[in-house]
Amino acid sequence: MYHFAIIGGGIVGLSTAMALGQRYPNARILVLEKENNWAVHQTGNNSGVIHSGIYYKPGSFKAKFCRDGSHSMVKFCQEHGIEHEVCGKVIVATETEELPRLENIYQRGLENGIPVQKISPAEVKEIEPHVNCVGGVRVFSTGIVNYKQVCLKYAELIEKQGGDLRLNTKVLKISSSDKNHVLETNNGNFATRFLINCAGLHSDRLAKLNQVKPQAKIVPFRGEYYELTPEKRYLVKTLIYPVPNPDFPFLGVHFTRMIDGSVHAGPNAVLSLKREGYKKTDFNLRDFAEVITYPGFWKLAAKHADEGIQEIIRSLSKAAFTRSLQKLIPEVQAEDLVPTHAGVRAQALMNNGKLVDDFLIVPGQNSIHVCNAPSPAATSSLEIGKAVVAQIPQQSHLEMVVRNS
Repeated sequence: MYHFAIIGGGIVGLSTAMALGQRYPNARILVLEKENNWAVHQTGNNSGVIHSGIYYKPGSFKAKFCRDGSHSMVKFCQEHGIEHEVCGKVIVATETEELPRLENIYQRGLENGIPVQKISPAEVKEIEPHVNCVGGVRVFSTGIVNYKQVCLKYAELIEKQGGDLRLNTKVLKISSSDKNHVLETNNGNFATRFLINCAGLHSDRLAKLNQVKPQAKIVPFRGEYYELTPEKRYLVKTLIYPVPNPDFPFLGVHFTRMIDGSVHAGPNAVLSLKREGYKKTDFNLRDFAEVITYPGFWKLAAKHADEGIQEIIRSLSKAAFTRSLQKLIPEVQAEDLVPTHAGVRAQALMNNGKLVDDFLIVPGQNSIHVCNAPSPAATSSLEIGKAVVAQIPQQSHLEMVVRNS
């Protein structure tokens, strides 16, 4: 019998397990991951950015956790010798029509307590000499890191705390009573007094297995990237972002210098026909049917039809993808770009067609379900873990059991 079981070995599941071990050093903690390694899906396929929190609604979980997380992540990397760099980024307007939106982003940064600075086109060129723009905002606290390395350190620390880490273990069924949950897996059954669901792309399904309404459905969006050829990496010094369209839920294609020195360009955002569909040809009938029969998806598609079509065009046409990048750096040519990895974003979508625009943490009976944790969850992972654990003291009987163990 475990005191806590966490389903999901991505960065949120591991950070939650680590936070549990810190708060309850006597607790028996279990982490179950269906893959053969940690951070295989969202965590292991993102752009490796330590985000600042500039884009998010003031007072939201995303705004607070990301702002605080950008500091706690850097501190964690410093303490454990994980390679990282706080290089900053620029957000640039390439047309005069975008300047009011750039001003809004700057004001939001101030509201969220983030160190930001308005800069002229000439000042942008001092940072990024090859960028074309009519104005910019400099964000000082943005950084880069390899989140797989972060996760491996989380796992190492959990083991030192005495946690039980199980790879290649997929939860198939959850049976619950007033006092515990039994998790039936492909590697035997596990009993736990408290269950925490951090299953990312499958978090809504795991919630339903536990008889909890997830409040939204996970819709997978694939983000495809290109990489600059080594001889063209000089075009990008830090991170370069466009002014995002406030009516569209994604940030637009941008340039990211990775911690290994490579430069990635992207992503676009297209519907994935499989929840773990990293290739254009990946297809899963169950995943596809769930999306295509979901009223919320069609309402979202109707609202963002024009942007959605442009994203699909960018997915199918390298020339179109290149043109989007040339708005930021005109020198970039199609032959400078080579395809690289894709990621799949687990985005929660409500039945009314609105995307869940904040982290969504849903309580159940002796359980907590993290049902929406896309970007900036990696940056925010230490803060999300602490926030999840902070909800547990409400379960007073469990508190007594753990403390008396």
